[in-house]
Amino acid sequence: MADNKCSTPDCGGNCDTCNGDITVTLTLDNDETVECAILTIFPVDGRDYIALLPLDENGENEDGEVYLYRYDNSTGSPVLDNIESDEEYDAVADMFDQMLDAAEYDELVEADGEDVDFDETN
Repeated sequence: MADNKCSTPDCGGNCDTCNGDITVTLTLDNDETVECAILTIFPVDGRDYIALLPLDENGENEDGEVYLYRYDNSTGSPVLDNIESDEEYDAVADMFDQMLDAAEYDELVEADGEDVDFDETN
């Protein structure tokens, strides 16, 4: 179970429209609650998935652990479900890794601050 704590007042659970820090509170199987930042929602094989970053009491994540869940917002209220099979989890984790790699590349290009022109005459 997850409770959305979006900083955008009119979010209504549609995290695509949020512009602020978005967190959810997960209640784990052992009834422990964990505050998590929403990293991204992304599709894999026709289903949506969500990547969550668990936060400590200071709002930080020291170990880099990420939680991956199935995500469904078709009813207007977000629902998270566990990923049941190893094959499904592997596909979702691979896609998330590809997204991270692409984001790191984009950050490197933006940090450079220059457009690269390749001169084929040399």
